[in-house]
Amino acid sequence: MLEYEFRDVYVPRGVSRAATTRLLTEHAEYGHWELARLRLYPDGSRRVRLRRKIIRQLRPTW
Repeated sequence: MLEYEFRDVYVPRGVSRAATTRLLTEHAEYGHWELARLRLYPDGSRRVRLRRKIIRQLRPTW
């Protein structure tokens, strides 16, 4: 079963679409995050939910 870690990012109104794209691209490239949900509000602000897989290492049994 896959487990995910989530991070919520709030982008205030007035931030351009290009700047938001750059921000999310940096999260994806350097933090290995992927877009789970994006919500655009009527005032122009955005709430973004990012997720990434939690990789658990199993201890070796001796």
